[in-house]
Amino acid sequence: MEKQHSWQGVWITAEEKGPLLRRSFQYKKSGERVYALVAGLGWHELYVNGKKADDRVLAPVVTQYEKRVSYIRYDITELLEPGTNALGVMLGNGWYNCRYPQNAWNFECASWIDLPKLLCNVVADGKVILKTDCSWKTAAGPILFNSLRNGETYDARCEIDGWSMPEFDDSSWKNAVQYAPPPGILVEEDMEPCKECECFPCINVKTLGDGSRVYDFGRNLTGWARIQVRGSAGSTLVLKYSECLAADGDIDQGNIDLYIKEGEFQTDRYTLKGAPDGEAWSPRFTYHGFRYLKISGVTADVVIEKVEALFVHNAFPSAGLFKCSSELLNRLSKCARQSYLSNFTGIPTDCPHREKNGWTGDAQIACEAGLWNYNSVRAYKHFIQMLVDAQRPSGQLPGIVPTGGWGYNWGSGPAWDSALFEIPFRVLRYYGDDEMIRLHYEAMRRYIDFCTGMSENCLVNFGLGDWCAPNRAPVNTVELTSSAYYYYDTWLFSRFATLVGEAENDVYLYSRLAEDIKLSFNTKFYCGDGVYGDGSWTALAAPLYFGLAPKGEEQKIADLLASKVAANGYKADFGILGAKYVPRVLADYGYAEHAFRLITQEEFPGWGYWIRKGATTLWEDWSGGSSHNHIMFGDVSAWMFEYLAGVKPLKNGFAEFRVAPNAVGGLTNLIMTHDAPCGKIVVDWTREEKRFILTLTVPKGATAEVILPGGGSSRAGEGVQFFEVEME
Repeated sequence: MEKQHSWQGVWITAEEKGPLLRRSFQYKKSGERVYALVAGLGWHELYVNGKKADDRVLAPVVTQYEKRVSYIRYDITELLEPGTNALGVMLGNGWYNCRYPQNAWNFECASWIDLPKLLCNVVADGKVILKTDCSWKTAAGPILFNSLRNGETYDARCEIDGWSMPEFDDSSWKNAVQYAPPPGILVEEDMEPCKECECFPCINVKTLGDGSRVYDFGRNLTGWARIQVRGSAGSTLVLKYSECLAADGDIDQGNIDLYIKEGEFQTDRYTLKGAPDGEAWSPRFTYHGFRYLKISGVTADVVIEKVEALFVHNAFPSAGLFKCSSELLNRLSKCARQSYLSNFTGIPTDCPHREKNGWTGDAQIACEAGLWNYNSVRAYKHFIQMLVDAQRPSGQLPGIVPTGGWGYNWGSGPAWDSALFEIPFRVLRYYGDDEMIRLHYEAMRRYIDFCTGMSENCLVNFGLGDWCAPNRAPVNTVELTSSAYYYYDTWLFSRFATLVGEAENDVYLYSRLAEDIKLSFNTKFYCGDGVYGDGSWTALAAPLYFGLAPKGEEQKIADLLASKVAANGYKADFGILGAKYVPRVLADYGYAEHAFRLITQEEFPGWGYWIRKGATTLWEDWSGGSSHNHIMFGDVSAWMFEYLAGVKPLKNGFAEFRVAPNAVGGLTNLIMTHDAPCGKIVVDWTREEKRFILTLTVPKGATAEVILPGGGSSRAGEGVQFFEVEME
């Protein structure tokens, strides 16, 4: 798991803002691989002999710095030459130095807050040939200001040509200063880094009355703009990013800037150096969520030659594809994928602009959608380790990670905290990987015991409920959904106990607790005749989704739910919890057509309404008045894989899986692929009048249970299999 290195040298820093650090050293080439091990906080860029060491950005990924600090192992072999070489490092604040009282989450109070700093060892043939110490030289660089949520200010006139080259004369530079190390232990980062993964051109430009220009990139994304300009030295361009436009065509940040208390928001500033052939620039140590970019400061002395948007996110391998005959569903699937990547810039976040916070509820709700579409397992392991690192000795968890102390007594609770159980469980199911369960078993136990201490009659009544229901109205009690998750987590934990080989006492104790919670849940909330709680959709769907409903009553509850959905014109009447439960429960109990109509209807409120309004990413609320790039309604993508294509794992890692397609809503064809550990699963079906034709690819060594529309099942072994059935 955590790779250890015997560090030499000391942590160093410079008191300049946006510092540059460099050191020359001798290297005798002998054929071995050479690695630079770099812990540069908050973010860093490494240069070797004037070249950037690799194409990662925003490195390293944030950790809960009190407990853990990441370092990165760069293979620099091909960048070195025999004789004199040089390393250069640029440092930025990132999450580590959010010292300004600029946001609502109190990161300026975090115990780890400090100046950016560096620890570096260069290792050749197992020996350290360069280490950080006070002989390193430092100087102020061109980055005058950088902040995670505010932006970056860059003065190209302050660039120092050749600063990371071996022959550079650094005699006028200051010596580095030794500084206290960060509080956490050093661990090697092991996940896909963030990269500039796609480049999007501008599709439209509008010039405002003051000469400012507003650029539209045609889609919502995370990252930054790259500009190519020519102009006079000292001219300054101001770049402001937004998701929305005002009526007059100007940008409007009003839906996303409400939590920033100080300074500008999503604003970069670039001062030209006056290069005769022009100059290109993009920020390094901030990122933004945007579709639109406003550039101010354009004068007769400045020519903007090109503006592009760079989509920055973890460079995950794609793991899935979904496409069907419904263009609305295809667009909705694309929105979900775009939102998932936009909210995985290092860690899973709620949004890439207003907060950038690692909300646990958003992460757990969207994890299945993510795992169908991308292999993000290593990043989830990083995130769950952060969550465990933030756990209090009592077992209590925060609603966001990292956290500087905010989020323990508001914003957490069982529905959000279930990330500790749900994400490891889904990684087990989709990839057959039980590492997180084994590693964090005791943390899970502490959390269950914390909830038990908070319970009364085996029910809990703390945390958030069905967040972001239509018009922000609460549609069910917190006690119902929180108790449902308390049951689910306990039920999972009792099975994890068997998996990790714990004493039978654990299996018995937590299985019995789960049964006691179930009994209390039904005693408190089941009113009979299929009605749970206040009768809201989420209150009806939750007990079915979690397996809490009394035997024999399930279909009655589902029938009532379906009747309510139809009576409401298939318009959504739930928040982010119900958005996961309701479509799944409907399809599980014979109402796949209802679920399909719910997902595809285009009136407010609903997913189809977003598509009709031109959404390119998923929104935070049904009305669109808040963020336009949230993933928390994104389980709809997983629903397409699991219910329209009909694929579900029966054994961990899809060694055995079920294929039970639902040919609903007039769909005439569908193709789905998923890269399981055993190989690629392909479901390709077509409906021609009353004939349903399925082509299924089963990976080597796997088996599939096939259930065709209209009933009837069969087994399928590895290879390409064909099925055909007459439909009513």
